Amino acid sequence: MRTRPTLATALTIALVTGSTLGTALLVFKPTFATAQTAGKQMTTASGLQLIDTVAGSGVTPKTGQTCVMHYTGWLYENGVKGKKFDSSLDRGQPFQFTIGVGQVIKGWDEGVASMQVGGKRTLIIPAALGYGARGAGGVIPPNATLIFDVELLGVK
Repeated sequence: MRTRPTLATALTIALVTGSTLGTALLVFKPTFATAQTAGKQMTTASGLQLIDTVAGSGVTPKTGQTCVMHYTGWLYENGVKGKKFDSSLDRGQPFQFTIGVGQVIKGWDEGVASMQVGGKRTLIIPAALGYGARGAGGVIPPNATLIFDVELLGVK
């Protein structure tokens, strides 16, 4: 991962290359994609864990827009992927939902909101951001932590 140069480094580069300081500093300005922490785990204030595997380069969804996704979901058991319970890839059909309006579990709304189109991310979703104490349809037990591999294919 790149870091910002110190002023001394920027001045040295400017002098060696014959460029102005402003030009030298622009070269080092990080973009969203280069600032990604691919492979590193981040935990949000709500307890959602995010692991970016591929940084996207497209748009980031805004509340009310439709996200087009591929995903696979597993139960998260003893720190690893357990039983797979659903996958859009197995159906060969992307999943679409309106972000930020409660159409999906809270962990999805929060975890997808900061993605960019083309990005792939793993979401480790605590029960409070998933299906909670009620579980879901006999497939997801009460108080289950879930893990999803998601890919943001598009935003409409």
